[in-house]
Amino acid sequence: MSPAMWVGVAVMGGLGACLRFLVDSWVTARNASTIPLGTVVVNISACLLIGLLTGVSTHVPAVAQLAPLLGTGLLGGYSTFSTASVEGARLIRSGRLLAGCVHAGGMLVLSLAAGMLGIVLGGL
Repeated sequence: MSPAMWVGVAVMGGLGACLRFLVDSWVTARNASTIPLGTVVVNISACLLIGLLTGVSTHVPAVAQLAPLLGTGLLGGYSTFSTASVEGARLIRSGRLLAGCVHAGGMLVLSLAAGMLGIVLGGL
């Protein structure tokens, strides 16, 4: 990988992290529930978009060349598995075992489904 690609991935990762903050903050401000839905929205949308990128990359070589910038960089910075894990653990530690398990399990199932849907749609 070229030095320019390394820099591009780093810059796109930073932009993705900023986008994550904006989306998470927007969802959280509108969420009346005590379940952290901002992270759920971020991770599911990231999986859908990475799936789309993967599906499209199999048919469009130009997109495949951008995959490190868009997938690893932008969407890698946008998604946040570690935050989702901490949120699930916090729910469980606060005595909300069911909420923590639903949060973690739901995120896993929905993220996998979104990724698969993205691959299918992107491969059409």
